[in-house]
Amino acid sequence: MWINDWGLKVRMYLTFILLALIYLAFLTILAAMNVRFESLLIIAAVMILMQYYFSDKLVLWSVGAKIVSKDDAPELYSIVEKLVKRVNLPMPRIAIVDTPIPNAFATGRSPKAAVVAVTTGLLRTLNKEEIEAVLGHEISHIKNRDMAVLTIASIISTLAFFIMRWAMFMGMFGDRREGNYASFLFIISALVWFISFLLIRALSRYREYAADAGSAILTRNPRALISALLKISGRMKFVSSNEKAKVEGMNAFFIIPAISGKTILSLFSTHPPIEKRIERLERLARDLEF
Repeated sequence: MWINDWGLKVRMYLTFILLALIYLAFLTILAAMNVRFESLLIIAAVMILMQYYFSDKLVLWSVGAKIVSKDDAPELYSIVEKLVKRVNLPMPRIAIVDTPIPNAFATGRSPKAAVVAVTTGLLRTLNKEEIEAVLGHEISHIKNRDMAVLTIASIISTLAFFIMRWAMFMGMFGDRREGNYASFLFIISALVWFISFLLIRALSRYREYAADAGSAILTRNPRALISALLKISGRMKFVSSNEKAKVEGMNAFFIIPAISGKTILSLFSTHPPIEKRIERLERLARDLEF
């Protein structure tokens, strides 16, 4: 059984449609202005796809994660193995990150290249059922191919960012006519980038809800995930800002963002509020009679 939350699916589809319409309008404006954007589009696509293709290596390297074997972490390996069998996925690699921050993430360009990672802080904070619920959330991200979905959604947004920077430099060093042209192009590109940024963040939040629901279905224990989310968020308050700042670039991957309070990330979160996630899980537990 897999989750079918039609309300959530409709919101995700609408977000994709809005992104597609904005991107189509943007490309139409560029064509009308005779902007040769093809090379920039290729560069943006190559950069995004390279990041996507090598995401597992980049992410693991950035946090100092260590790939472990079944002998190194037999209990952890056993939990992951049990969960992936339930959804007919290949066994992902398992990694452990040595940090006091209690968290977990999944990465990789496809189920065959996936990695599921947990922190030592998470292993010390949660009990076995809660760890299983968190791993169910991460495996749901793999099942739903969330890495691929968000990568595809980001390509034209990245193009808009490149054109915005190009227009800024053209306005600074060109003549008056070129400056007016560049100013208009900059405003259009900045608007497209900002709106798509917000929509992609909204899409990411919807994917988090879907992964929570996936964990509830996989483990048949949504209350374990509720308990895990409360413990992780509670423990996060006692982790130093310096430790959080070290991994802040990983917040889009984590089950709960490690916000240090020093950046604007908290205003444009990739994750829904804990309270709303718990509310949905409680409703799911009642609906499915878990």
